[in-house]
Amino acid sequence: MTLKTLILGAALAAALLPRPGTAQTVGKHASTPAGLILQSVTVKPGATTLYLSGQLAAPLDPARKIPPAQLTMADLGDTKTQTLSVLAKIKTILAEHGFAMSDIIKLTVFVAGDPKLGGKMDFAGMNDGFKTYFGTTDNPTTVARSTVQVAALAGPAFLVEIEAIAAK
Repeated sequence: MTLKTLILGAALAAALLPRPGTAQTVGKHASTPAGLILQSVTVKPGATTLYLSGQLAAPLDPARKIPPAQLTMADLGDTKTQTLSVLAKIKTILAEHGFAMSDIIKLTVFVAGDPKLGGKMDFAGMNDGFKTYFGTTDNPTTVARSTVQVAALAGPAFLVEIEAIAAK
């Protein structure tokens, strides 16, 4: 092998390597037909990933200092209201770490049964809250997502808990 061959080989290898800022490290793959959530997401080496623990809704009146186990539905709101509260908390946490809602790649949504619906989860209410943050003018992206009904959350009045994974 000649020096010229080694140099050409090294130059070719360097040209094929992704350059910072030019290679897409996160690929979002839409469902077919396109839907409210993604079919899948690819995160390539070089991406920074942030994992958020499950977040619960904040009381509608933050001035009232009530232990979580003593909160009522009147303190937290319905499923849509709680979803909006949780997503607002997630948006704030993301910003603290230099991320945006558009960087979320996966949500796991836990929804407790609503007593007003005979113990069934309010999937439509959760989706209404979700649509306020995803597929909008401010954030045209969406995410991969799982939504499951659970028997209960951290307190009897909590209807929604959401875990998030963001990558960029």
